[in-house]
This record gives sequence, structure tokens and C-alpha cells, in this order.
Amino acid sequence: MGQNTPMSATYLNVPFRDKDSAKALGARWDPAQRQWYVPPGRELAPFAAWLPADLAGTAGSELPPAPLAPASALVPDHHLTSLGRSLSASEPAPAYASPASQPALSLSQLLAGVAQVVTQAFPAGVWTLVEVVDARLRNGHVYLELSERDASGQPLAKANAMVWASTASRILPEFERATGATLGPGIKLLVRARPNFKPQYGFSLEIDAIDSGYTLGDLEARQREIRERLQREGLYTRQQRLDPPWDYQRVLVIAPEGGAGLGDFQAEASRLQQHGVCRFDYAYSRFQGEGAAAEIRSILLLALQGLVAAKRPDAVVIIRGGGAVNDLAWLNDYELARTICELERPVLTGIGHERDNTLLDEVAQQRFDTPSKVVAGIEQQIVRRAAEARAHFETIARLCQRCIAQARIEAQQAESLVRALAWRQLDAARHRVPAAWSEVQAQARRLLRAAREQSQLRLHQIGERADVAVRLAGESAARSLQEVAGGSRQALRQARQDSRALMREIAGQGPEKTLARGFAIVRDAAGHTLQRAAELKPGQALQIQFHDGRVDAQLARPAATPAD
Repeated sequence: MGQNTPMSATYLNVPFRDKDSAKALGARWDPAQRQWYVPPGRELAPFAAWLPADLAGTAGSELPPAPLAPASALVPDHHLTSLGRSLSASEPAPAYASPASQPALSLSQLLAGVAQVVTQAFPAGVWTLVEVVDARLRNGHVYLELSERDASGQPLAKANAMVWASTASRILPEFERATGATLGPGIKLLVRARPNFKPQYGFSLEIDAIDSGYTLGDLEARQREIRERLQREGLYTRQQRLDPPWDYQRVLVIAPEGGAGLGDFQAEASRLQQHGVCRFDYAYSRFQGEGAAAEIRSILLLALQGLVAAKRPDAVVIIRGGGAVNDLAWLNDYELARTICELERPVLTGIGHERDNTLLDEVAQQRFDTPSKVVAGIEQQIVRRAAEARAHFETIARLCQRCIAQARIEAQQAESLVRALAWRQLDAARHRVPAAWSEVQAQARRLLRAAREQSQLRLHQIGERADVAVRLAGESAARSLQEVAGGSRQALRQARQDSRALMREIAGQGPEKTLARGFAIVRDAAGHTLQRAAELKPGQALQIQFHDGRVDAQLARPAATPAD
């Protein structure tokens, strides 16, 4: 026995897995004996499951029957009976008794009994389907928060679990090699877990095995379901039917801020942007965790809406660095994949590493293994187009030079031909000039003779016409003179007659006859005839002659002068 172990102590047969339960009930450890024991004075009933065979019957006979609480179908009835006996045969009850006069138990005794029942009900692990909500690593141990959710995402059950360091070092590397995934939020697992209940810490699960095939199948099933839905809707290959970018002048990049993959991408992209070859617009989002896909979709659409006002990008790039399969699985989202399919701009992806595959890679127009390969592909396309443009320019330049050379040759040939033709025409002209001059002189002489002949004929005609005109003019002049002489004589006779008549009329119009018709003659005192009223003066003496005599008169006032 140990040095401090009482002689009356009762030793127990406690398996290693039940040590915590035994300890919670009050058992002590004897390092020398390497065995758990019940201190003197404690009841043996709570430890009945671990008592030696010779003491187990005695301890059991001391237990009165006790009612059993309802239990899950997973817990056999004999374990519940053991729990009832353990709780009934505990230490003496305190002075206070329950209303039913039942002895009251301490919390540690109650929970220790529960721990014993759980231990006995699940002596080995049970394969269980779980979803990881949270995972933490501490001192080599992995502490997990697990859940089960219904189709709408509502939790149906929750539990804490752990993978001890010794087990984790054995099963986790194998799991990660097989699946490429790590224990992290969102991953679904098929684990072998043994329920464990400790009065100090409560209920938890101890995981000692993970089925890699189930996790791979779940990830693939989720991805396959979304893929088939997009295929049914006719969207799965829509990006491939878009025309690829002919060149890159502006690119929208969606990436997690501060990621290593983004840094690799920007190292090359910044060089292109500095030289004005291509502009890159960046929008940042989470790429893993609950709601990451919805955030990527929202930021992508918002960024595109902002760029439309300026200039639509030639392509959209979605990149992130490498990660575990379950980290990348957050991108296998139907709404996000559908948005990518329906974009009118080509989408390029560079997600993870060469072995990684997501739905975004499948539906994108072009996929690259890494972010750095995406920008390398963009650069190669730009270089290719620049090389093509340069080749076209050089071809055009060569054609222009060839055309210029050909035109120069043709111009020289044309000049030579023109010169030859000119000299030929000049020589021909030299030969034709004397003959033409002789012909011109002969023609001139002929024209001169004809003109002379015509002039004589015209002159003779003019003379004849002039004689006729002179004769006719003489005859007309003679007739006109005769007519003028006759008219003159007639006019003289008429004038003579008119003169005689006028003389007779004048002679019959003397002063006496005028005075007889009622007129009067006004004279001044000197006997001068006054013809105008303006000649009269006030008080002037006047003589007025009537047809029958004269009278003297004196002007009283000047008469009004009539208007002229």
C-alpha cells in the first residue's frame, strides 16, 4: 500500500477511461499500488461498478430500490438501474429532506452518476455525422464546436468535442492528405466519437477517428448539385460562349485584401499599370467563412456598376491564394456561380493551387492555377497583341516601301517614255513643218486670189447698186420738190386769205366799238391811259371815257389790288 493510504481503504478496478468518474465520486489514487481506492468512511455503493467481485454483492444488497428516470434508447436499462442505485446509496443526506421525504444529493454526486451512466452506455466510440462550427488548437489538442443543422440552417443539436494531441498527430495528417481539407468552420465530418461527461466540465465528445471519404463525398456532392442545376438552367457554359478579350486595357480584380495571392498578382500588374499598358481596379472581400460568397457577389456587382460610368472593364479577375479544400469550398455557392455565369464580361479565375478546383473555376471563361499565372496570362495576351500590331506595322511599312519603289520605277519609266515620245514628236514635227509651211503658203495664195476675185465682183455689184440708188433718190427728190412746191403755193394762198380776214377783223375792233360794248377807258389828268389799279393814287384826278362822252373823277381810296 501507499505510504499515506489507510489500512481500511477499499481498492477499485477502475479502467483508464473511467478514472475521471471515479475521481469525481471521491476515489483516490494510490501511486505505489497504481490503483484507485475508496477512502475509509465513504459508502461503497457509488463505486459498485468498480468494486472487486467479492465486495460487489455486499454493496448491492445495501441499496434499496429506487425509481429510474426516462433515458434515451441508446442507454441500456441496466446502466440506468446502476445509476439509480448509485445515487440512492450515496452519502447520508443532510438534515433537509425533500417534500417526498427522499434524500437530497449533492450536485457532484448527481453529475458523477450521470458520468458513470454515460461511460457505461458508450464504452466505445460511435460513428456520428457532424458539422464543424469552430476549431481551436491548444497545446497540441484540437477543441471543436460541432453542430447539426436542418435544411434551412437552423441548429438541431450542438456539442463540444476534442481530439487529444496524441490522436490528432495520428489522424489529422492522414485526413488532410486524403482530402486536402483542414478542420475548420463549415466542414462536414463523419467521426468516431465517444461521449464523455465530467462533472467539472460537462458533456463532450472525444474523437479518435475521421472518415476522409465522407468529407470528400460531401464536398463533391455539394459541388455536383450546383453544377447540375446550372447545367439544367443552361448557364454552366455561358461564359465560354462569350468572346474572349481581344486585348486588356482595364481589368476589375476581386480578391481578399492583404492575401499572399493578391501580392503576387500586384507585383506584375503594377508594372503593367505604371507603363500605361493596362489599368487594374481592385475590390476586396472575404473569401471564406459564413456569408463570404454573398459578400463577393455584392462587392462584384457594386464594383461593376461603379465602373460602367467610366469605362467597362475588358475582364473580371477573381483570385485568392492557396488554402485547404474546405476553405475554398465556401466559393462553391449557387448564387455566386450564377452571377459569374450571367456576367457580360469575361471572367478569369486564379484560385488556390494547381490541384484546387472550385465551381468558379468551372464556370469562368478562363481558369489559371494561381493568381500570378492570371496576370502572366494577361501580360502574354497584351504582348501577343503588341507583337501582332508591330508585325502588322512592319508589314505595312514594307508594303509601303515596296509600293514607293515600284512607283519610283514606274515614274522613271513613264518619264523615259514621255521623253522618247516627245523627241519622236519633235522629229516628226521637224519633218512636217516645211511641207506644212508650203501648204500654208499655197493655201494663202489660193485664198488671196479668191478674195481678189470676190472683191472685184463685190465692187461691181456695189457700183450697180449705187447707180440704182442714186437714180431712185433723184426721182424721189424730184417728186418731193414738186410736192413741196405745190404745198408751199397752197400754204401761201391760204395765208394770204387768213391775213386779209384778220385785217378785216382788226379793223372792226377799234376803241369806239369797244366802248359801245360797255367798256370804259381810264386816263390820268395828263390823258395817259391807265391799265393797272396799282398805278392809282388816293385823291388822283381821273378821266373816264364812255362811248357817249367823258367824265372827270377823283379817286377816294386805293382800290384793292387783285391777286396776280
